[in-house]
Amino acid sequence: MEREQVERFEKWFRNYVAGFYGRDKYVNANLKLKEKHTLRVRNEMLYLVDRLGLSPNQRRIAEAAALFHDIGRFKQFAKYRTYNDGRSINHSSLGLNVLRETKILDNLDRKERQLIEKAVKYHGLKQLPQTLSGGPLLFAKLVRDADKLDVFYTVISYYRQYRKNPLRFRLEMEFPDKPGYSAEVVDDILNDRRTDYRGLRTFNDMKLLQLGWVYDVNFVPTLERIKKRRFLEKILSFLPRTADVKKVRKKIFEYMEQKIINEN
Repeated sequence: MEREQVERFEKWFRNYVAGFYGRDKYVNANLKLKEKHTLRVRNEMLYLVDRLGLSPNQRRIAEAAALFHDIGRFKQFAKYRTYNDGRSINHSSLGLNVLRETKILDNLDRKERQLIEKAVKYHGLKQLPQTLSGGPLLFAKLVRDADKLDVFYTVISYYRQYRKNPLRFRLEMEFPDKPGYSAEVVDDILNDRRTDYRGLRTFNDMKLLQLGWVYDVNFVPTLERIKKRRFLEKILSFLPRTADVKKVRKKIFEYMEQKIINEN
């Protein structure tokens, strides 16, 4: 893949997204959230590939995969007014369909195209398939880590806006803002398990699930960036100060520190 192709992909991405904006301020606000998210994920991806010492061509493939990882989100929200896959359509599958229908990847080498397509297809799964290996596994892991880095940043900004003025908040609230949280989500974190998104019931459950993402981080540079930016501490600040949450805090910090130590 040549550098010019990546530049063409970015231009296409911006033009494609622009076609979904209209007069609905609620839809526009949520589309803008994902557009900015995608461009920041691209930057997080460049950080990761540089830290991991990947080749220039791997860098370009990874950058393209980052640009396209959430391409299905725009059609999803424009049609269903939600980013919740369970209440609408799987955004990863939808994104794969968009790439194929628009033929934006058709000029690429077949292997490069498949690497991008598989990264888009698998980035949103609870766990990657055990059969995935080699290049497809590498790029799927890269997209998942780069995506998490920016989602941490995004949701913290989201929580601050909501806390400051809930009545003027225009972004989607997927779960009710009720006191408390589900014991099952806490139990998952304390036992090193990934929480099933379908089991979430409240706004606080979502925050706890995001803390548990540390179990699904693939590369130490990702953990180091999470630590440096204090993402976990910031999310914890939006949760109730209970004995359960204190246990969760202790567990996830011990896990993260040990992973960093073991890999360095």
